[in-house]
Amino acid sequence: MKSAVRISALLWADILVLYALFEMQDYLTEVWGLSFTHAAGILNIWNGISLVLQPLFLFAVSTFLGNFYMLVISSSSYTLGIWLLFMSAPPVLANATGTCKEYEQECISNTHKSLLYTGMALIAVGVAGNNVSVLSFLREQRENKSRGAVIGYLKIPGMAMVAIVGLAGAIALPYIKPWTYRFGIPAVCTTIAGIAFLTGLRFCTFDFPDPNRKRIENLGRMFTLRMLPMWLTFLVCGIISSTGNTYFVEQAKNLDRHLGSWEVPTQILLLAQTYLGILLAYLANFRGHGVVKAKILGVVCCIAAAGVERRRLGVVRSEGLLDKPEDDVPMSVYWLLFQFALLGGMDKLLEESVAEFDEEDKPSTDGDEDKPRTDGDKPPTDDNEADPKELKKRCIQIFSKGVSGLGFMCGVLLVYVVGKISARGDHPNWFQFSLNRSHLDRYYWVLAVLSGGSLVLYVVVRKCCSCLGR
Repeated sequence: MKSAVRISALLWADILVLYALFEMQDYLTEVWGLSFTHAAGILNIWNGISLVLQPLFLFAVSTFLGNFYMLVISSSSYTLGIWLLFMSAPPVLANATGTCKEYEQECISNTHKSLLYTGMALIAVGVAGNNVSVLSFLREQRENKSRGAVIGYLKIPGMAMVAIVGLAGAIALPYIKPWTYRFGIPAVCTTIAGIAFLTGLRFCTFDFPDPNRKRIENLGRMFTLRMLPMWLTFLVCGIISSTGNTYFVEQAKNLDRHLGSWEVPTQILLLAQTYLGILLAYLANFRGHGVVKAKILGVVCCIAAAGVERRRLGVVRSEGLLDKPEDDVPMSVYWLLFQFALLGGMDKLLEESVAEFDEEDKPSTDGDEDKPRTDGDKPPTDDNEADPKELKKRCIQIFSKGVSGLGFMCGVLLVYVVGKISARGDHPNWFQFSLNRSHLDRYYWVLAVLSGGSLVLYVVVRKCCSCLGR
C-alpha cells in the first residue's frame, strides 16, 4: 500500500508541472518578448523531445535498465529541471547576475536563458521516463507482492487524487501572479514527491530485466511495412496536437474569461481538453474504426479553430486592436472549448485505437495457430516478462508517442515553410510578430487539408497493406 501511494505521488507532481507549463507560451511572449511563433517553436521542440525520448527509454527499460532505475533517473531529472526553471525567473538571481528583478525582456540575461533551456531539457527527460515507467512499476508491485487486492483498492482513490490535484492546479495556480511562485510551488511539490518515492523504496520490490535477443526482436517488430499507416497517422496528428498548448493558448490570451462574476483561469481549457476529450472519444469510438474517426476529429478541430480565429480577428479589427496586442478582446474565451475538446478527443481516440493496429498487423495464419493449445503447448516466455499481447500493445503506444513527437517538431518546420510561401510576392507573411497581425486561421486551414489528405492516404495504404498481407 505504501509503495503504491509513494509511486503515485510522482503522477500528482507531474500534473502540477503540466499546469505550470501550460502558460509557458505567455511567459515567453510577455516576459522574454518573443514572437508567438518563436515561443511556440521552443515549446513544440520541447514537447517533441519528451515524446521522442519515450521509445528510447522503453528500449532501455525493456533490455537492461528496468523501471526502478528509470524512475530514479527521471524523478531526479524532473526535480532538478523544475528548480532550474524556477531559478530562470528574473527575481531569483538578479543580485548574482546584476540584472533587474522585473518580469521584463531587459531583465533576461544569457544566464536566465541557459537555466530555462537546461531546465526544460531535464524536465523532458523526467516526463519521458515517468510516462514509460510509473504505471509499469506500479504493476510490478502488484504482481511481485501479491497485493493485487490492495493495489486495486488504491486505484480508485489514486485516480480521484489525480483529478483533485489537477483541479486544484487548474484553479489555484493562475491566481498566483508572480511567475517565481508559479514555478516554485510545482518545484517544491515535485521535490516532496521525489523524496517520498526514494524514501519508500524499502516497501518496493524490483524486477531487473534479463537482456536477451528475443526481447530486442520484439521491439524491432514495431518497424514493419504494415505499420507504416500508423506512423503516418501519428505524425500528422502530432502536428495538429502541437497547436494545443501553443497557438490555442495564444488565441485564448486577452479574451473575456468571465463566467458571471468569476474570471475563469485559462487552465480550465486544459481540463476541458482532457475530460471533454475523454467523453468525446468514448462517444465516437462506438463500433470501432477509431483511427478514421480520430483523423476526422482532427480535421473538424482545425476547421473549428480556423472559424474561431477568423471570428476573433473580426472583433480585433472592429475594435481597432490590430496594434494593441496587450489589450482585452471583447469576445468570450468559451468559443475555444470546441477546438480544445476536439483536440482532446482526437488524442484520446488515437491512444485507444492502438488495439486496432495490433489486430490488423497480425500476419496471416498458416493453420498451426488455429489448433487448440494444451497446457504443454504454451509459448515460452522469458522470466519476468509481461504477457506478449500486453507487451506489444505497450510498445506500439510508446512508439506512437515517439512518432507524434516527430510531428511536434515537424510542426515547427511547417510553420516556417508556410510562412515563407505565404510571403511570396507582395503578400504579408501569415505569421507576424503578434497574433493580431497574423493569419493563424489560414494556417489552421492548411492543417485541415493536410489532415484530410493523410486520412485518404491512410485508407489507401492500409488497404494496400492488407491486400499484400493476404
